[in-house]
Amino acid sequence: MATSSKAKKKTVRLASGRKRARQDVKLNAHNSSLRSHFRTVIKNVQKAVAGGDADKATDLFKHAQKVIDSVADKGIFHKNKAARHKSRLAAKVKALATAAA
Repeated sequence: MATSSKAKKKTVRLASGRKRARQDVKLNAHNSSLRSHFRTVIKNVQKAVAGGDADKATDLFKHAQKVIDSVADKGIFHKNKAARHKSRLAAKVKALATAAA
């Protein structure tokens, strides 16, 4: 039987478990927003590169590096995943800058 995300969860009996469940809801919402922000900044850089705007892409990439590192430091994504994203974005921005020059 496949479990879906809409499946009803069991209620926890212990007070510490109930508190943990309450905290998990809040933490999940916060982590989801950070993940969303991570994806958004990456897409913004990719759009600027696709548009051919080297200055805008460079500025957005600088901001994206901070966001990517922040998300990796919080443990939302693995540090290697963050490094891989930064490396690929940097290569695209550099290629755009050299093509423009």
